[in-house]
Amino acid sequence: MHAMQQPDGIHEPGGRGPSVDVATPAGGATEAEVAAVTGPNPAEAAEGAPRPQPVPMSVAGGEGARRRKKEGRRPNNLRKLRLEKMVSKAELARRANVSVLTIDRVEKGFGCRVDTKRKILEALGLSLADRVRVFGEEE
Repeated sequence: MHAMQQPDGIHEPGGRGPSVDVATPAGGATEAEVAAVTGPNPAEAAEGAPRPQPVPMSVAGGEGARRRKKEGRRPNNLRKLRLEKMVSKAELARRANVSVLTIDRVEKGFGCRVDTKRKILEALGLSLADRVRVFGEEE
């Protein structure tokens, strides 16, 4: 045996272990024994076997879920004003000391804290009086 070779089942530390021949069932087990443990092959399932039924859209979160998500959004002018000032989302986030994800969510109309709105207004060089122009009327 070569100095670097190890007997089967023994491997170097950090190695991936002994290789397994995928074509041969593990430990010489028959295909029936392997199928008993892993379940039948779906490609070989009997024609009369019941198949899983699709989940209706109403249960899976179809149209109703999409409408609910949009109900929480409120359109605003943040993206428009940010682009007019030629400021990237990353730059605005850095100036306002918030995450880029926060800027992205606010631009999409999701709500945020009053403190976050104040930080964004100041980062854009706007006054607090411009709040309605940027974020729209509050409820």
